[in-house]
Amino acid sequence: MSEATEATETTETTGTTGAAAPDRDAPAAALGPTALVLGLVAATGAWPGLVLATLPWSIIAGGLAVTFGVAGIHYARLGIGRMWTAVAGAALGVTGLVGVATLFALISA
Repeated sequence: MSEATEATETTETTGTTGAAAPDRDAPAAALGPTALVLGLVAATGAWPGLVLATLPWSIIAGGLAVTFGVAGIHYARLGIGRMWTAVAGAALGVTGLVGVATLFALISA
C-alpha cells in the first residue's frame, strides 16, 4: 500500500488529519470574546454619567461588537467558538448603539 493510500484511509476512519480541534485553533474562535470586550466598551455609552466621555468609543465599539458578535454566532453554530460570548457581545453592542442613538434623539428634539 502506498503512503497516500494509508493517509487517506487514516483520514476516513478518524475524520481528522491530525490538526488541532477547530474550536481551539481557528481564528474564528476569537470573534465571540472580542465581541464581548467591545460590547462592554460600547455599553458604557449607555451609562448616563459616562455617555459624553465615551461617545466616540461607544459608536465604534458598538458597531464592531455587533459585527463580530453576529459573525461569532455564525461560527459557533458551526462548532467553532462559544455561543454565549458572541451573543453577549452582540447584545452589549446593540445596547451601546441604542444608548448613543437615544442621546442623539434627545439632543435633536
